[in-house]
Amino acid sequence: MTLSRNFFVDRGALYLVYMETMKNPPSDVYEGYIQALTDISRAITSDLYIEDLLKLIVMVTAKVISVEICSLWLINEEEKPPRIRLKATQSISPEYVKDRALNLDEGVVGYVAGRKKPLVLKNVLKSRRFKEREMARTLGLVSMVGVPLQTKDEKVIGVLNCFTLEAREFSDTDVNLLTAVANQAAVAILNTELMVKTRVIQEELAARKKIEMAKEILMHQRRITGEKAYAWMRRQSMDSRKSLLEVAEAIMLSHEILNIQP
Repeated sequence: MTLSRNFFVDRGALYLVYMETMKNPPSDVYEGYIQALTDISRAITSDLYIEDLLKLIVMVTAKVISVEICSLWLINEEEKPPRIRLKATQSISPEYVKDRALNLDEGVVGYVAGRKKPLVLKNVLKSRRFKEREMARTLGLVSMVGVPLQTKDEKVIGVLNCFTLEAREFSDTDVNLLTAVANQAAVAILNTELMVKTRVIQEELAARKKIEMAKEILMHQRRITGEKAYAWMRRQSMDSRKSLLEVAEAIMLSHEILNIQP
């Protein structure tokens, strides 16, 4: 798949984005910020599977913003009504990594996704919006910052959440940093999903082509119609418990062997 130059992000471009959002940042914050965006930018043009990409995003984010837990939630629009699900975290706590899904009007995740803006909580247990209080007590979660994963057309595809185990005042720099990382992550996620869909389509087209070729071989060899040839292949597929593609490939291989000149 050929990607446009818009998908490539160099350090100069990252610097301009950074300076637009930060005012006299400390050098270590700047380097961490640039490294985070660079790592995610590289992922845009990589062959990472979506699960590996999401894991990379939460690990990079947790490191650069210095938080104990970072989690990434994605909206599943195929569900009716749409829900937002936890898809990745670097936390190893069974209490946190369990399968979790929320409606788009539930909890802090739904709030961030629905209002398309960041949310900062100094103490999650004192917030009416935070619903998972028992989990927070068990894990010792205190402060939180959440930002939407937003594409260039301002569509929200998910939420990036960060938690600390001690009270913390997340600064504007922290929020801006996290927002930029989240938006870059949104591009990487959409690009990866696009590549996966493209690969699936290409594989499907290649399979159909092989099935058509095998059908034509049967039509020629047995002097039957295309409909009967296809029905024969389907029976072979069911009887042998092989896919239609495997049957087609076997027919093509047999035809190729029989036509080898001695």
